[in-house]
Amino acid sequence: MPELHTTLVLVLASLPVCLVLGALFVVLRRKAELRRFERSARERALAKSRGTDKARLQYPNIDLTSCVGCGACVDACPEEGVLDLLHGQAVVIHGSRCVGHARCEDVCPTGAINVTLGNVSTRKDLPAIDENLGAIGVPGLYLAGELTGFALVRTAVEHGTAVANHIAHEIKSQRLNTTSSDRPDLLIIGAGPAGLACALRAKELGLSSQIIEQSESLGGTVAGYPRRKMVMTQPLRLPLHGKLPKLEYQKETLIELWTSLAEKHNLDIVTNSQVTAIHKTPEGLAVETSTGRYTAPYVCLALGRRGTPRKLGVPGEDRSKVLYSLIDSESYSNCNILVVGGGDSAVEAAIGLSRQPGNTVTLSYRGKDLTRVKSKNEKRILEAASNGTVRLIFESNVTSIEDESVTLRIGNDRSEHTETIPNDFVFVMVGGIPPFKLLEEAGVSFDPADRPTSDITQNKGTSVLPALVALLICALGIGIWVAMHSDYYSSPVSFRPASPWHEKLRPSGPIGLPLGVFAVSLFVWNLSYLIRRSTRLAWLLPGSLKFWMGTHIFSGLLSFLVVMLHSGFAVRQTVGGHAFLALLIVVASGLIGRYLYAFVPRAANGKELDLEDLKSRLAVLSGAWDRHGGTFGLHVRKTIDSLADEGRWRGGLLARIRHLVVGQFVLRRTIRSLRTEARREGVSDDVRLEIEVLARTAFRVSLQIAHYEEIRAVLSSWRYIHRWLALLMVLLTVAHIVTAVRYADLQWPSLSELWP
Repeated sequence: MPELHTTLVLVLASLPVCLVLGALFVVLRRKAELRRFERSARERALAKSRGTDKARLQYPNIDLTSCVGCGACVDACPEEGVLDLLHGQAVVIHGSRCVGHARCEDVCPTGAINVTLGNVSTRKDLPAIDENLGAIGVPGLYLAGELTGFALVRTAVEHGTAVANHIAHEIKSQRLNTTSSDRPDLLIIGAGPAGLACALRAKELGLSSQIIEQSESLGGTVAGYPRRKMVMTQPLRLPLHGKLPKLEYQKETLIELWTSLAEKHNLDIVTNSQVTAIHKTPEGLAVETSTGRYTAPYVCLALGRRGTPRKLGVPGEDRSKVLYSLIDSESYSNCNILVVGGGDSAVEAAIGLSRQPGNTVTLSYRGKDLTRVKSKNEKRILEAASNGTVRLIFESNVTSIEDESVTLRIGNDRSEHTETIPNDFVFVMVGGIPPFKLLEEAGVSFDPADRPTSDITQNKGTSVLPALVALLICALGIGIWVAMHSDYYSSPVSFRPASPWHEKLRPSGPIGLPLGVFAVSLFVWNLSYLIRRSTRLAWLLPGSLKFWMGTHIFSGLLSFLVVMLHSGFAVRQTVGGHAFLALLIVVASGLIGRYLYAFVPRAANGKELDLEDLKSRLAVLSGAWDRHGGTFGLHVRKTIDSLADEGRWRGGLLARIRHLVVGQFVLRRTIRSLRTEARREGVSDDVRLEIEVLARTAFRVSLQIAHYEEIRAVLSSWRYIHRWLALLMVLLTVAHIVTAVRYADLQWPSLSELWP
């Protein structure tokens, strides 16, 4: 007893310290969370102002009704700045940086995110193709890879493989006899990732194919990358080779692999052959090239989008020092070099050239900012500019190229001047002219009306529905069992020993004991979800994270039902009874987090969109004043931005009350100031009244966002309750098992004992 008293005193003495440490942890984490949300909101506003919030082609669509804010998608995205968390849910920040890796979609446990095509309803640079990559209106002609608008190597390989699969199915279903001594089953234009994958898969399926490549080497667009450039392949499987184990490869390694596969499988490749036309014939399709005419019933166009390099169209561009690609930056040293362009290729070339000894590198871009580059490239070029290794000249255009100099026109219409800089080489990296003319002449349509319509925001669903169906079946079985033994389960605990079923149905009996063991196995299965979520241990468990989320829900709910049956629907004042209560709270908090929590952050993010729309209206309204050279529009925007952001990211009840009370006085003072300045600037009464309405609305919406955020922060505690109570439940379960093994009269079942 003295030892127990001493232990109790120590526990009680340490309890205040633990509570204070816990409160300190919550406060610090809350402050860090608010800082992150503030950065996300500002970055999203910046992305919207720069136009990088919209999709180039693919785009992550987020279903906020399903997002639980776990952040797995943010951590998984290889491209920095595409996604982030705002008010406890995932939001798109720089949508233009999405290139379609779809890792966010793979790791989302609730299926709340789908990477689909963005709004391409008005784009005329994408061919009209069906779900099998066939050109609409041109039977037998298929498109694959970069030509369809998808730039990833993995996607190109998938496209090439899919085309070969579909053609093989077509030949088999139509029972076509394509065997011919003078023509192949399939002509493939382009020996890049898509073309080579198509040829390898065709070989694997027993089809004959022939590749026509305009250059001397294989690799397509990848072959034109700078030396030793890392190419992100993501997990992919090459036909007749298997899965590539790494996620990134040097350009030279990929080219060597493709070349070895082509030689190993005797692929028929015609190099240095330029395609000039494609047209229909009675036998199928004919491809006219610089080396002759080729015919086949099926043609796969696996060309890149770059096509012919885009030129500047300025005097002196025909000089030999003007280049349109950079293969090896180490070949240039002690040179004055101008790089023209604002994309990733131009930025990477400028950085690579600046690292060579003696080079003076200038990057000229016609835009005001680098809005089309990846985040890591933007950081690298800005760092190079700050270090003085690269000179950045925005809003500049090349006007002429001389033997030893280049002349630039710098500035906008208001302040424009020319500058001549010394120059030895000019690298023009402003993109290329895609081979659309060749495709249009072949009958390929680029009319958006010809593209098949699809619901791009349709959620693909999760594995929860099958889990709930399985759970319903199990629950029905348990319900039938309970109904069959209702006399026992409905009687008081003190009366049950008199029942003939007690020896078998009691928790340590031949039926109750296996139920307890089964419940423990369900716990283990349930906790294996944590292994699948781990980035380091996920390889141990196959299957998607959505599947494991479904099994997590199924095993958690089923374990609750099985434990109730194991205990005989009686919660006792024992370790096992306490473990059951912990399990009840864990299940309830999990259901709240999965199905109810998303409402509040969704409302907060909805108000964020309202605030963004309000600021957009204000920008349109004040744009006229900016065009007339006044400063009133800029002043109004800054004032209302400050009004909306004041107190928005300040946590705590006292700060919220202060903002609510003091903010009203600030609002009135701000409106009076705007009203006075509007009269001085000669702004009409109608516009002035609209500005006042916008100011009041911005203040009200910012208050609503702040209140929603505080409520969300409280409700987000479900995640901590779920985790820590689960740990407590596991510890209590272990203690319950140890106690039962040591003291209980355990009776393992035999088949003859299961029924009286």
